[in-house]
Amino acid sequence: MRAFEIRIWDGDDAGWDGMLGAFPTAPMQAFAAYGGFARRSGRRVRRVLFQRAGGLVGMAQVLGRGAFWLLSHGPVFAEDLSADERRHLLRRLARLCPGVLVATLAEPVSGFGLVPLVTPRHHAVWDLTPEPEALRAALAGKWRNRLCAAERAGLRITADPDPVWLLEAEAAQRKARGYRALPPALIADWAQARPGDVWCLRAERRNGPPCAGIIVLRHGTGARYQIGWSGEEGRRPGAHNRLLWDAAMRLRRAGVRRFDLGDVNSETGAGLMHFKRGTGARLERLGATVLVLPG
Repeated sequence: MRAFEIRIWDGDDAGWDGMLGAFPTAPMQAFAAYGGFARRSGRRVRRVLFQRAGGLVGMAQVLGRGAFWLLSHGPVFAEDLSADERRHLLRRLARLCPGVLVATLAEPVSGFGLVPLVTPRHHAVWDLTPEPEALRAALAGKWRNRLCAAERAGLRITADPDPVWLLEAEAAQRKARGYRALPPALIADWAQARPGDVWCLRAERRNGPPCAGIIVLRHGTGARYQIGWSGEEGRRPGAHNRLLWDAAMRLRRAGVRRFDLGDVNSETGAGLMHFKRGTGARLERLGATVLVLPG
C-alpha cells in the first residue's frame, strides 16, 4: 500500500470548493454549501483531505451529531486509486470520526472493514456534453413526442427568482404522495451560499398562473434536479418534459456537463424511473450504505 496522508481541512468554503474542481463528478453533497446547511441544522461538519506525495487524491465532507457520523455520496477519489486503496482510506477516515461512521458510498467499494447496511442505489445522470441535436436524437421516442407536444402547446418557460409558490406546491404534493426529499431550507441556504446557482423554471400558459415548475441546484460543472411539481394543466401538455429539456439546454450553455436527475428506485417509482431514463440519462450505480470500521 502506497503511503497516504489524511488530514482535517480547516480552511474556508471557497478554498474547499476550489479543490473540488479537481473532481468533475463530485456530487452536491460534497460541496461547502451542503455542509453549511447541515451546520446550521445543528450538525458538526468535518472536511478531510486525502493526499499522496503532496498531491490531492480524495476529499470527504462528513456530518456529525453526537457519536454518529454520516458521509453522503462520498468520498470523491482520484480515478487511479485502486479499490483496496479506497477501502484503506475510508477506514482511516473512520479514525478521524470517533464513534460510528456510516457512509453511502459514491461508488462501489467493499471488503473487510466495510459492513453493508443498505444495498446500492442508482442515479440517473444526463451527460450534457454532446451537441443539442445529438441530445435530442438520444431522447426516447415517447419522451420526445411529449416534448414536441409541449412545444406545440405554446407553454411559456421562464426563470422565476421567487420560487415560494413552487416550494409550497411541491410540499403539498409530497405529503399527498408520501415520498421524502431533502429539506426545502437547503434551497434557500444554497442560494445564499452560492448566488446564481439555484435555478427555478416555471411553465405557464399565456397570462395564466404557473402550471408546472422545477428547481435545479448547480455546483461547478455539475447540477442536480432538486424538486419538481406539475398541476393538471401542466401534465396534459407534457410541461415537465419541456421544463427538463429547457433546463438542460440552459445548463449546457452555462458550462454544466453533468446533470444528476436523482435517485432511481424501480420498486416504488417505475414511472419516474422511465421518465428520467427517457432523457437518455445513464444509470450510475452508487456504492452500498456501509458501516465503516476504523482501520
